[in-house]
Amino acid sequence: MNLKDILSISGKGGLFKFISQGRNGVIVESFEDKKRLIVHSSTKVSALEDISVFTQEEEIPLADVLKNIFEKTSGGESIDYKSDPETLKKYFGEILPEYDREKVYVSDIKKIINWYNILHKFDLLRFEEEKEEEKENTTKEKQETTKAARPATENKEKSVSKAKMPAKPKTKQGSSTTQRKEKSR
Repeated sequence: MNLKDILSISGKGGLFKFISQGRNGVIVESFEDKKRLIVHSSTKVSALEDISVFTQEEEIPLADVLKNIFEKTSGGESIDYKSDPETLKKYFGEILPEYDREKVYVSDIKKIINWYNILHKFDLLRFEEEKEEEKENTTKEKQETTKAARPATENKEKSVSKAKMPAKPKTKQGSSTTQRKEKSR
């Protein structure tokens, strides 16, 4: 799941897909009705990747919260975001027990649940694939680290062999100038 190109726009409901950068702002496409529009640079636009939820100790990235909802619902749809506030608070408390109840408002909970349902509806919640990609990346990093370590030892051997070679004799700075004058006479 790549939340970098999924946007929330202030004053507009739902989620939008980043299409392109325009002269006056960004061009986005609504997930719901597939209509494209230009969002001017004065409008507040947030990528879901940059959003976090306050907890008692730290901020939790939205991706982790969505993953918790996904696990709680066993990959299914979440409750309706229009449910009464007490039901939403209780549900969100089950998903993220340590969330800061003073800083996270019911409106925030509604947005998160609505976003989850939209992402679920368009099959954009793929947590299993991320785990496989992380494993592959970790394996590749280990291989690259091993490969990088080998040339470093080879470089040391080369530098030692260069040190054994006799140094070239240094010439005086003035000698080349003197030789040119003699050749020109």
